Amino acid sequence: MTSDPRLSLRLHFDSGLTFGRGKADLLQGIEEEGSISAAGRRMGMSYRRAWSLVEEMNAHFTSPLVDSSRGGARGGGAQLTDLGRQVLADYRALETLLREQGAEHLARLRAGQRYVST
Repeated sequence: MTSDPRLSLRLHFDSGLTFGRGKADLLQGIEEEGSISAAGRRMGMSYRRAWSLVEEMNAHFTSPLVDSSRGGARGGGAQLTDLGRQVLADYRALETLLREQGAEHLARLRAGQRYVST
């Protein structure tokens, strides 16, 4: 069984954090939903898993990416910090760059041609 090659971006930080599409999608979900729980549900993950990923990201940057408030009678919520929005925007920009700049190379790979470095 063969499948077409696809591009994906995964960043490996010296701090040990790996940041890829899943974490970016979680940040985007938090931005859109205003809730870690709702963002996690949207992605098919438990609140515990979503919260764990948020804690991991928050711990590896100079300041938190997500600011959250506890639930209760008025409910809780979460939002991206300025740094969180910047990290998400930079990641999405890198994804776009990879997709655009890699399209020709990927097309050659799909066609079965030999890759020639330029």
